Amino acid sequence: MNNELIEHKSWWKRNWKWFVPVCGIFVIAITVFFSSGMSGMATDFAQAYADTELYTNAIEKVNSDQKVTELLGEIEPIDKMAILEGQTDYSNDYRTVNSTVRIIGTKGKARMDITADRINNEWNYSKINVRIKNPSEKKQTIEIKTTE
Repeated sequence: MNNELIEHKSWWKRNWKWFVPVCGIFVIAITVFFSSGMSGMATDFAQAYADTELYTNAIEKVNSDQKVTELLGEIEPIDKMAILEGQTDYSNDYRTVNSTVRIIGTKGKARMDITADRINNEWNYSKINVRIKNPSEKKQTIEIKTTE
């Protein structure tokens, strides 16, 4: 039996053929992500995901509207998935927001459009609309009174 030591190739020599292309694809993907404006959308979603007060206060206003209650019933709190499924655009250094999220009531589903401004760390709503599409006989947009 031969007792000579077997010399193994280094990690780099064994794996460079797959490592270099994977790193190249990764660099290209990161470049495309930041140059396409997707980073701004991701930041807006992260901010909306963290700012539950915006949606909680809007749901309170929607639940106080008699017409919405008649058509959709009591609106459930918005879950985190609804925020990710919707659309959110912040502007004015995250003090103004336009957002659309789905809402679910005890009698049906709809979409809620919000336009709000943060003044003195409090959201002031300039527009809250509830859009009902299905069933077609209930199809309408309900404008919620935003001032009290």
